[in-house]
Amino acid sequence: MTGKDRENYNKNYIEYVNSFAPPTKHFKNCIRTFFVGGLICTIGQFIRIILEKAFGLSGDELAGTTSMILIFLGCFLTGLGVYDRIGRNAGAGSIVPITGFANSVASPAMEFKTEGYIYGLAAKMFVVAGPIIVYGVLSGSLVGVIYWLLGLA
Repeated sequence: MTGKDRENYNKNYIEYVNSFAPPTKHFKNCIRTFFVGGLICTIGQFIRIILEKAFGLSGDELAGTTSMILIFLGCFLTGLGVYDRIGRNAGAGSIVPITGFANSVASPAMEFKTEGYIYGLAAKMFVVAGPIIVYGVLSGSLVGVIYWLLGLA
């Protein structure tokens, strides 16, 4: 097969495959992504306002508590299988907010939990989220607990 024949063969194969693929609806996907991402951020802002008004939190306490609640909700919804459905329909709109980060950590941990706590659950969390992020969250939480126990917070 010559180079020209191979090029025609590849072109014909791509046309054949594309004939079975449904056409993508880029504009519709962008709109859905925008609204779902905006809805997730709006929920985060609502949580922030509730924490500020009902519990009197402000500054770093308010930002940290809001982030922790959103991360928890992202992990919880991933555990229930809801976040995967949201992601399938919303695309990048579910990935960009902090809940997408929580999903990226929780999903592989759940998938590989049958391999054990160390080699399955923990190792896969480190692979996807990256050691720096996971160690940063764990060490920051540990320092926060130490400060709280010492009464410095």
